[in-house]
Amino acid sequence: MAFGLLSVFLPLHIIAIGGSLVDLGLLFAVASFLVIPSAFFWGYLCDKTRRYKRYVLLSFLASAIFLYFFTVSTSVGLLIILYAVMSALHVAYEPPKNVLISELYAREEWEKTFAFYQVFTGTGWLLGLLLGFLMSSYGFGSTATLLVCSGLNLVAFILSLILVADPPFIFERSLVRVEKTIDFAYKGIVIASRMLDGLSSNEKLRKENLSVFCGGLILFSLATTILFAPFPIFFSQELALPTNAIFAVYALNSGVGVVGYFLAGSRTSQATEKSHITKTVIFRSLLAFLLVAATGVPRYNAVLAAVILILMGFAYAFFLVFTLSLSMELIPAGKAGLFTGLVGIGSACGNFIGPFLAHTSGFISVFLTAGTIFFLAYIAFKIST
Repeated sequence: MAFGLLSVFLPLHIIAIGGSLVDLGLLFAVASFLVIPSAFFWGYLCDKTRRYKRYVLLSFLASAIFLYFFTVSTSVGLLIILYAVMSALHVAYEPPKNVLISELYAREEWEKTFAFYQVFTGTGWLLGLLLGFLMSSYGFGSTATLLVCSGLNLVAFILSLILVADPPFIFERSLVRVEKTIDFAYKGIVIASRMLDGLSSNEKLRKENLSVFCGGLILFSLATTILFAPFPIFFSQELALPTNAIFAVYALNSGVGVVGYFLAGSRTSQATEKSHITKTVIFRSLLAFLLVAATGVPRYNAVLAAVILILMGFAYAFFLVFTLSLSMELIPAGKAGLFTGLVGIGSACGNFIGPFLAHTSGFISVFLTAGTIFFLAYIAFKIST
C-alpha cells in the first residue's frame, strides 16, 4: 500500500517542489544503481546465514524511518539521497522473499504460490493507489501523504515480526536443479537410443541459456522503466489529467494486474510458463507502439492511454509470476539476489533514460524506444527458453 501510494505521489511531489523531469530521472536512476549491488549483497547474505526473516524486518523498518525523514525535506537533492539510501535498504526483503517461497513449497507449487503472493501485494498496491486518490481528492498535503506511507511500512514491520518464519530445512532449490540435470541426461539417452536403433526422433535436446535469460530480464526491465518512469508526468502535463484521475488510472492498472496474478496461478502450469513469458513480452512491445497513437488522437488520447496502461498491467502479472518461478529454478544457491539485481540494472538505466527522453525529445520517442527494447527482450527470451 505504501509504495503503491508513493509510486504516483513521488514524481508529482518532485515536480511540485521545483524539480524537473531530469531531476526525477536522476532520483530513480541513482536509487536503482544502488539497488543493484544491494540486491546481490542481501541475496548472498541471506543464503549464507540461512536466515531470512531478519532482512525482511530490516527492509520495512528502514523504509518507515526514511519516509518519515522525507516529511522534513523540501530539497530535491536531499530527497534524491534519502530515496537512494532507502531503496538500498528496502530491497533487503526481495531475495529472502523469493527464497522463502521457493523453499517452503515444492517446485510444482511455485507458480501458484508466487501468483498467490502477488495477488496479495497487488491488492495492497491497488489499495495504496485508491488511498492516494482519496487523499488527493480531499486535499491532503504532501506531509500527510508521506506520514501515511511511513506508518504503513511500520505496520508491515510489526506484522512481519509476528507472521514471517524461516524455513526449517533449505533443500528444495538444490533438489530441483538435481532433477533438471537427471531429466536432461535421461532425454539425451532416449534420443541417442532411438538414433542407434535407426529410428527418427522429433524431440530436441535443449537446455535453458541462463546468460541470455538474464539479458532478457535486463532488457524487459529497461523497457518497462523507460516507459513508466515519466508516465505520471505524461498524464499530468500532456493529457492534463488532475492528480486524483491519475491515481484512478493507476488503480485500474493495479486492479487488472491482481486479476492477472490470479489467472496466472490458477489456469497455467510449469509446462506453459516459457511460452507465456515470450507472449507477454511481445504483447507489451505492441502496446508500447500503440501509445504513439494516444498522442495523435486528441479526443480520446486519455482513454486510449489508460486502456493501454491497464492491459500492460495484466500482461506484466503473467510475466512476473513465470520469470520468478523460472529464475529460482535456474539461479544457484548463494545468488538469490541475481533476479532483483538484473531487474535493477535495467531500472537504473531506464529511470534516467525515460525522463531524459521525455524532457529532450518528447513522449513519442519514449514510447518508440520502449517498444523497440521490449521486442529485443522478446528475442532474448525466445532464444533462452
